[in-house]
Amino acid sequence: MIEGLKNDNKQRKLTYGMVGGGPGAFIGDVHRKAINLDGLASIAAGCFSRDKEKTLETGRALGIAEDRLYASYDEMAKKESQREDCIDFAVVVTPNATHYGAVKALLSHGIAVVCDKPFTFNTEEAAELTALAKRKNLLLAVTYTYTGYPAVKHARELVASGDIGEIRFVNAEYPQEWLATATESDENKQAAWRLDPSQSGKTNCTGDIGSHVENLVSYITGLRIKKLAARLDKIVEGRKLDDNSTIMVEYEGGAKGLYWASQIAIGFDNALRIRIFGSKGTIQWSQEDPNYLTVSYLDKPTMRLSRGRDAFASHAQSYSRIPSGHPEGYFEAFANIYKTYITALMKQKNGEKLTPEDLDFPTGDMGVDGVKFINACVESSDKDSTWIKF
Repeated sequence: MIEGLKNDNKQRKLTYGMVGGGPGAFIGDVHRKAINLDGLASIAAGCFSRDKEKTLETGRALGIAEDRLYASYDEMAKKESQREDCIDFAVVVTPNATHYGAVKALLSHGIAVVCDKPFTFNTEEAAELTALAKRKNLLLAVTYTYTGYPAVKHARELVASGDIGEIRFVNAEYPQEWLATATESDENKQAAWRLDPSQSGKTNCTGDIGSHVENLVSYITGLRIKKLAARLDKIVEGRKLDDNSTIMVEYEGGAKGLYWASQIAIGFDNALRIRIFGSKGTIQWSQEDPNYLTVSYLDKPTMRLSRGRDAFASHAQSYSRIPSGHPEGYFEAFANIYKTYITALMKQKNGEKLTPEDLDFPTGDMGVDGVKFINACVESSDKDSTWIKF
């Protein structure tokens, strides 16, 4: 059970609404299933599509009352805020172009928000939304899923404790093959919007999965980027946005890094991996084998730590749900983020003080950092991979 998150049957279940996630959507259903895993919140409202009939179709399938199915996110934000039983938070899972408008409408009407990444198109928008949430004392999260794994949290504890010494170099990569051919022209809805600048923004690959690399490195190491140099490639002929990117990084304090994100890497499914090289040791973690963490030290045998079997730091261990040997994966990591967020929201509504452990979910500030990173990569690539200062 997650540290300090005992389910109190006297605490009412929270309710949420969703913007996006209608017929044919992938990530909306993932969010709903992840929230349902712990039973702390139930869906009560939605604007699932720009087509009201599709919203009604999805809402009926989810058992939502018709008067809480809305034609737009503006209507949902306004009408929900006027209800005595207003939703406690909203989840935004639309294509990138509508994140800013939807999140702003909801926050402006006093509704806490969880937004899919990348947060917004530009840093100014992201900073504005984060400031608005803080001003209204509303919890704001951006769903960088991979921070929810217990092994990732243990890696963070090892770095913070100085276990591997001073970080010298970070190597992180995220290769996929799903855009190795021009699938966007084959009625692939997911590919089509991601490669459309009007919906995805200035970048596809770097924003879609490169942002996960930046967030994972930042979360585990605590390193802040000083400057970067990036090359964003459009390898498949005819593409308007990148499908491969290589990024050199220098951090404050002198450590260096190299990131690679690709969606044209044949033979790779979802191979997010990070290696952190310190003066005393190295940490390695792979998303496709997420229950294990490899740690190497000078003059010692390399260790492969197993979630559930080997002793993790207490906070990291508290996110482990089942015994060792029973794999925990993507849904559990997503659910861990939501359980932490929802429980923090419960505590806030009860007037309780929130601790750093309560706030161990990807915040709006992390969303700002992600957008800043994405835009710096685009700027660098447009300037022939020149170094861009943060």
